[in-house]
Amino acid sequence: MSSRREQILDIAAELFARRGFHGVSVAELGAACGISGPALYKHFPSKDAVLAEMLVSISERLLAGGTARAQASPDTLSAIEALVEWHIEFSLAHRALIVVQDRDWSSLPPEARERVRDLQRAYVDVWAAQLRRVHRGLRTDRARAMAHAAFGLLNSTPHSGLLPDGQMHDLLRSMALGALLPPEPR
Repeated sequence: MSSRREQILDIAAELFARRGFHGVSVAELGAACGISGPALYKHFPSKDAVLAEMLVSISERLLAGGTARAQASPDTLSAIEALVEWHIEFSLAHRALIVVQDRDWSSLPPEARERVRDLQRAYVDVWAAQLRRVHRGLRTDRARAMAHAAFGLLNSTPHSGLLPDGQMHDLLRSMALGALLPPEPR
């Protein structure tokens, strides 16, 4: 069972994704959560704090999950496959958070923005380390660019809902691995 704070964050993500952070009032957020606007302050000190916790916590989860999957993999190819799988699971389950991250990034309080940046850099570095192992001689900046390009593809789910999730999963996996892994010898 999720906590009340988690429920508020989930509802806020959906509302912010639909109408934008500035398009949702505290009263509207509270009503959607089944509480009054002022009661929201029992859980979060401000609407800015809701956005900050939403984006910081998902960045923490992405990093922790990606790190764990990469470390648990028996080899580099398996690690890259596990990272792709992890990010696809995230992108299919959290479309609203992807929209909020893209659109409302500039509304984050500065300290939360810096924390999210640090977490995202670390997540990119988890991917880049595996890519450098599989592509001998690959420079770090290029490996990071490859990771960012893969994220662009995998985070397209809010805009590419033309297929059912299972089919979308398979398409994203195939495309991401095709772009990230070395070509197979013929």
